[in-house]
Amino acid sequence: QVQLVESGGGLVQAGGSLTLSCAASGSIFSRNAMGWFRQAPGKQRELVATIVRAGLTNYADSVKGRFTISRDNAANTVYLQMNSLKPEDTAVYYCWYGGPTDYWGQGTQVTVSS
Repeated sequence: QVQLVESGGGLVQAGGSLTLSCAASGSIFSRNAMGWFRQAPGKQRELVATIVRAGLTNYADSVKGRFTISRDNAANTVYLQMNSLKPEDTAVYYCWYGGPTDYWGQGTQVTVSS
């Protein structure tokens, strides 16, 4: 079992920044991928960014150059630094841990006002 707890969401003006954190506990393997997805009202959940142990990262085109994902394997924590936020980034952001079974956090709301 894996538990994921997100923090760091909130309300920010366009052009601002936020950092999301996700603390993982349970049967964590640093070789497994972790990442962030988001879901806006009326839309499907979509990938934002993922990272694997070696530091290899993958980003959605819509956030490249603005968001940075990082991981502290010793602390089993993954971060998402979000800069130059846009109103279209407004969504519930979910932490993800990948493996034979996918695990999800409860989600944290990010609202970007114009």
